[in-house]
Amino acid sequence: MRQAEKNSILSETLSAIDMILGPDLDQITIERVVVGLFFTGVKLNNGVVGTCATPIKTIPEAVCCPTSAMAMPFPGKMRGSQAADLAQEALASHSIRRAVGIAAINALAECCWHCRQHPEIELRLGVDAFDATEIRRGDQVVVVGAFVPFLKELKRRGQSFLVLEKDPLTLKSDELPFFRPAERAGEIVPQADVLLITGSTLVNATLEDLLAMARPEARITVVGPTVGMLPDAFLARGADVLGCVRITEPDTFLDLLAEGGSGYHFFGRSAEKLVLARRAPTVQAQAA
Repeated sequence: MRQAEKNSILSETLSAIDMILGPDLDQITIERVVVGLFFTGVKLNNGVVGTCATPIKTIPEAVCCPTSAMAMPFPGKMRGSQAADLAQEALASHSIRRAVGIAAINALAECCWHCRQHPEIELRLGVDAFDATEIRRGDQVVVVGAFVPFLKELKRRGQSFLVLEKDPLTLKSDELPFFRPAERAGEIVPQADVLLITGSTLVNATLEDLLAMARPEARITVVGPTVGMLPDAFLARGADVLGCVRITEPDTFLDLLAEGGSGYHFFGRSAEKLVLARRAPTVQAQAA
């Protein structure tokens, strides 16, 4: 898996973290890790927290003491370990290990955000990624993953859309007419004028393929707490808007995850939404 993902978003982000933080990276360690029912969180010794969707559905034997639990990275021994080492677990083949690694990457990505300027990116605090996405009446919208807030707003607007999803049971009855099986992505994604992708596709390693299927002129948003604040690798593959999350109350947030909390519980309390949007090129740059 590590070799297969050599040129992936995650591997490129790991390389960028190493380059941006440099020797300071060696001083960043893990303070706390929580694998919650819906989200996984990692807290660094500098207080920064990163999160990722917990891929609970990928563990069919999710009963008491499943054998897959043996694949967890260093159970009980992560506190005090190097953050860079835990971040490497994002390239593991086991989904829960990947989630823990991605959460560590996202914590480190926020550290990176404060270390350099981003003239090509606009940071918008407290903005929902749906509102930041340019959707025009008549656009064909394709949603990858049953992202409930987006589906609700699309229905409210009467917008035409299709949903690519592995599990139709995650959709409501009035959404089933728009359902298309995930295996039809190669047919459906190229139809999109606007492509809305859940960041959970990072966990199942399908995001790069989905971005490659999109038409060059499609407007693409990748959204969810799984998306970190180091946008380079996403933008290089055509994403225009990243819907991220910043943890404002680290321990409260992790306590909520440990209690089975979801976005309904932490947004506006211990976490805030933010958007990283690609800036439109200036007239001078276009002329050049």
